[in-house]
Amino acid sequence: MNIFNEQEQERIREAVAAAERSTSGEIRICVERTCKGPAMERAISYFNKLGMAKTKLRNGVLIYLSIDDHHFAIIGDMGIDKVVPPNFWDSTKEAMLTHFRKGELVAGLEKGIHLAGEQLKKYFPNLSDDVDELSNDIAYGEEK
Repeated sequence: MNIFNEQEQERIREAVAAAERSTSGEIRICVERTCKGPAMERAISYFNKLGMAKTKLRNGVLIYLSIDDHHFAIIGDMGIDKVVPPNFWDSTKEAMLTHFRKGELVAGLEKGIHLAGEQLKKYFPNLSDDVDELSNDIAYGEEK
């Protein structure tokens, strides 16, 4: 799927890697052209397909983005969801929207990744035996 060029993909992978360096949490990005249903339902579906609920501390975060429909959602697993402030995901989405509205998709994703990483670092600091449980690559939806 030709949504991001190689340089943009590398920026996103590096943002994920940078955010995960100081936490045991995991962040994934999932992108597709069109959203078949509500964005949150798609995010939940991909959260499960990508095995994000299988992290040791249940501290995975998925940012889902539907390019053509201009929809996105953020979902945190139960471990992170119960400790972040109640409005955290909404404020993160607003910060990302600032970039998205200017057509800066990669910058918006980087912002969301950074903010999620800060919360993960706060509540789930990197442990000496930490292993990168999930890939930092962008997951692309079912469309080809």
